[in-house]
Amino acid sequence: MRVDVWLWAVRLFKSRSSAATLLRAGRVRVNGFPAKASTAVKAGDRVTWRETLRERDVEVVELVPKRVGAPLAVKAYIDHSPAVPPREERLAVGVRDRGAGRPTKRERREIDRLRGDRRG
Repeated sequence: MRVDVWLWAVRLFKSRSSAATLLRAGRVRVNGFPAKASTAVKAGDRVTWRETLRERDVEVVELVPKRVGAPLAVKAYIDHSPAVPPREERLAVGVRDRGAGRPTKRERREIDRLRGDRRG
């Protein structure tokens, strides 16, 4: 089964096209390797990608042929993702004094590192 269809069918993405967009950008990995939308998944595979607040890591348990309801979708995968950080912790990262100007390259990289952004 295609990874983009599976991600959509188990309700991890709102639409198949949004899953395919992330796959096309090279941000989704299957078993540690970058995946394309047509990459086949099977039971036991690990699918990982980065969301806004956290890294998502799910293990394929069951292949579903079409989009299913939420109670059935939850049974099709095991979520190994870390918990979302508390709101206070998310807001405290990267706060700058008003009027401090743009961050320097070094400061921007430190902010990215604190946020957990891999680009920095």
